[in-house]
Amino acid sequence: MFFIPFRLNVNLFQDTHNQAGIAHNGGLVPLLKLLDSKNGSLQHNAAFALYGLADNEDNLSDFIRVGGVQKLQDGEFIVQPTKDCVAKTLKRLEEKIHGRVLNHLLYLMRVAEKAVQRRVALALAHLCCPDDQRMIFIDNNGLELLLGLLGSTSPKQQLDGAVALYGLANKAMSLSPMDAAPLSPTPQVYLGEQYVNNATLSDVIFLVEGRRFYAHRICLLASSDAFRAMFDGGYREKDARDIEIPNIRWEVFELMMRFIYTGSVDVSLDKAQDVLRAADQYLLEPLKRLCEYTIAQDISLDNVASMYELSEAFHAISLRHKCILFILEHFNKLSARPGHSHLIQRIIPEIRDYFAKALVKPNPHNLRW
Repeated sequence: MFFIPFRLNVNLFQDTHNQAGIAHNGGLVPLLKLLDSKNGSLQHNAAFALYGLADNEDNLSDFIRVGGVQKLQDGEFIVQPTKDCVAKTLKRLEEKIHGRVLNHLLYLMRVAEKAVQRRVALALAHLCCPDDQRMIFIDNNGLELLLGLLGSTSPKQQLDGAVALYGLANKAMSLSPMDAAPLSPTPQVYLGEQYVNNATLSDVIFLVEGRRFYAHRICLLASSDAFRAMFDGGYREKDARDIEIPNIRWEVFELMMRFIYTGSVDVSLDKAQDVLRAADQYLLEPLKRLCEYTIAQDISLDNVASMYELSEAFHAISLRHKCILFILEHFNKLSARPGHSHLIQRIIPEIRDYFAKALVKPNPHNLRW
């Protein structure tokens, strides 16, 4: 039951015939403008009237076409009952986005003027069912409308696009939930902890920073294509007993080898970037994912640009996606920082690629965060 600060003929907005007539005769826009009122009572009554109008499916397209969803989401409401009323209105709209209502909105998103197309795409990003995302944003070009907002020169449009894309990403995740932790390594037999840097049965020695590291070819061959190429290909290391490793620190190399021998390792944040480089060099994808997960816990407003560059340098896809989500989530705070516009232009192709894959094939292997 809603709180009505002063008397209003609320029944006018509850009758089905009146609801359609009010919207058809332009009543939505004046009511939406009243949400900007500094008078709490007037603001609340407008919100309550809009709640009534949202009950009629015939009004939904008009509600979205004139920007009603964005107005409800962006409004600064004075009293808690108004906030509750607005939340219930948005929920009511969400429940009606299906069937003929959705079909008409898709029609508007294809043929209406650009401003209306964008309003529809923004509204659907927040209100649509996850099962309809592919149809809306891939098959009917809704994703390109949101990316167009993100690439706009208007700060407000950029923010609207970022918020919508972040919400869309969260819905895509709800369709194919997955653990925040990295995926487990591919099942295989490991030699075990006792053989790490153990001379017993060792048939190859790595020279790292002038120190000897004892290893076993059979274990390395099973770990990655890089080691298989090293020992089975035409490289000089194939028959060498001692192999020099010139570009990796001892402690990093030891962590990498420990992972190869056991399938797990604790990678601290201060070493994670160096281990990521080594894992990328030796094509150890499970170790890369572990490092990406560790590094991603440290993403901040100050370092997200450098983290994104790191992800590009070492083909760290899950870290790249984590950076993109962070940028979209904290877009408003990042927008005032130097280099923000350049960063946004850089990530737009990656956002397009991410959603194209995530919405077409919603399964846990499409989204790794």
